[in-house]
Amino acid sequence: MTAKTTASGVAYDIQGNQGDIERRDAAMQTFVRDFAKTAAIHMESCLRCGMCANACHFYVGTGDPKYTPINKLRPFEQAYHRHIGPFAPLYRLFGIGSNVGVEMLQEWESLLFDACSLCGRCTLACPMGIDIAELIKEARHGMYKAGLVPDRLELMDRTAKAWGSPATPADDFADIIREAGEENGVPMNIDLPKTDYVVTTAPAELTEHTKALADIAKILNRIGASWTYSTEGFEASNIGYINGDLDLQEKMTRKMIDNAVNIGAHTLILPECGHAYGAARWEAARWYRGKIPLRIIHMTEFLGEIVASGKIKLKQIGETTSFHDPCQLARRGGVTEAPREVLRAMGFEIKELEDHGALGWCCGGGGGVVSNVRADPLRFKAFELKKKQVEDADAQHFVTACGQCRITLTLGAKKFKWDKKVESLLELVADNMID
Repeated sequence: MTAKTTASGVAYDIQGNQGDIERRDAAMQTFVRDFAKTAAIHMESCLRCGMCANACHFYVGTGDPKYTPINKLRPFEQAYHRHIGPFAPLYRLFGIGSNVGVEMLQEWESLLFDACSLCGRCTLACPMGIDIAELIKEARHGMYKAGLVPDRLELMDRTAKAWGSPATPADDFADIIREAGEENGVPMNIDLPKTDYVVTTAPAELTEHTKALADIAKILNRIGASWTYSTEGFEASNIGYINGDLDLQEKMTRKMIDNAVNIGAHTLILPECGHAYGAARWEAARWYRGKIPLRIIHMTEFLGEIVASGKIKLKQIGETTSFHDPCQLARRGGVTEAPREVLRAMGFEIKELEDHGALGWCCGGGGGVVSNVRADPLRFKAFELKKKQVEDADAQHFVTACGQCRITLTLGAKKFKWDKKVESLLELVADNMID
């Protein structure tokens, strides 16, 4: 791993020992492979209207036009026009548009990984319906093959391959679960051979938010559910999904789902993690020929269901709160009402942020950005947008349902000496159950 700077002063990281031509060819072959029919239609549909710019927190936070979302697809687009598009032979014959070189890929590494959280707000704004966020995620596949991935994300990738998780070795998982149960006085189920529910985790729960491990156990025990944590398939965040490492993405998805099926579970509960939802709920179908063999739900959906069904009762807090909608959950997954129904069940009056639900601003740390220290200055610019809207809403509480959002927002609060606590929906529910 070696950090470098392009001729124009743009920082990039480089992985592996490939030569420049090999890197370029690896990226190009992957770009071309990923030009499915839908991607091609999107490439031909862009009007260059610029509406995606004002939907991007990085563009709005900095005012720099290079952060316009569609601009982040330039190498991907150039590969399309020269190799796949309807006029590709003419592009090549007359040399229209230069071929993608490794220097261009190096320049674009920071745009694809530092300046995009895959939040999808640009997709929502596009008048032509271009899924810009999805195209950027596909462009990362080529960058991964070329070894042009930020060092920290590559480290997490290698750690996940070695340990089964970027947070902890599988051998230590059971001990972490037991300790969380002991610290919080909650009986924990680990590696039961047959259950209805399998509960999964994300790095945030295994490091900074271990109380969440006990909180979902407390809730499942209260409703009398048959459930377990499983050493064989506990990691849901899926760093391969974020990095563009498709082989790792498939391996982690299959390991988690196949394990739950082997246990006989009918439901896999994902943690408070946005990208876990995208990787498992939506993209798992690509590995199972369109039919996922069990039900996969986010923690927020599960909480919404058991509250609505009356399986648990909650204290009436009777205060005000704002809610930060995790992008992958709300904008990419459509889960906007469940968390609000849960908050109302606790007697909260919801004071919405100016932009909320599907239109909510990203925390700024999704898509691996919070783990990429090189992106910190840019991420803090994005945080200021969220901070202002939270202050304008002026609620007593500020709640979210994603551990990575919570970490990102807490880091922003520390940076700006902001005294607003970021609370977990799961932890609020577990702390306020009544008999």
